Amino acid sequence: MRVTTKRSPENTRQRILDAAFDEFYKNGFQGGSLNRIVGGAGTTKGALFHHFKGKKDLGYAVVREVIHPQFVQHWSDPLAYSTDPITDLKRIFRQGAKKKIADGGLVHGCPVNNLAQEMSPLDEKFRKSLEKIYGAWRETVAAAFARGIKAGKVRRDVSPRKVAAFIVAAQAGMAGTAKNAQDEALLLQTSQALFDYLDSLKP
Repeated sequence: MRVTTKRSPENTRQRILDAAFDEFYKNGFQGGSLNRIVGGAGTTKGALFHHFKGKKDLGYAVVREVIHPQFVQHWSDPLAYSTDPITDLKRIFRQGAKKKIADGGLVHGCPVNNLAQEMSPLDEKFRKSLEKIYGAWRETVAAAFARGIKAGKVRRDVSPRKVAAFIVAAQAGMAGTAKNAQDEALLLQTSQALFDYLDSLKP
């Protein structure tokens, strides 16, 4: 029996979004090709322009509907109810580094950081969309550290907001420098330095 792929408008739109994410992740937004996107999605430019006004509209949708949910799933959700953020963050970073190395992310880096570096100086809507992701990540980390202080897992003199701002900046910097160096050892080395910092926040 032959299995056919459902070709609903919603299915087509999602395939375009997924193909666009892959294209922008590998080649950047400005270097991304609509021809390669429609080819990867198995559709036409007519279908793409039916769902999206143009390349920028598609890019905004990729940030909002693909990258943001991925970031929440991999980085924010695991901390949502954490009362021991030091232990949980170390686990998240270890898993993230392992996945990045296994999936070839060392070559392409972090999709949020990539777009922030490329597009934030050029397009205010991109900048604001990406800042929502960074802002949500900082809020999640800060809330986890506030709970950690109450639970006695974090020093009482620690500022959750300052620590959160530093950790988010560190994550972006670690991904960017490892991508540039193409060096797995550098990613692991910087991760260990961050772990040492986190351990210094214990009571």
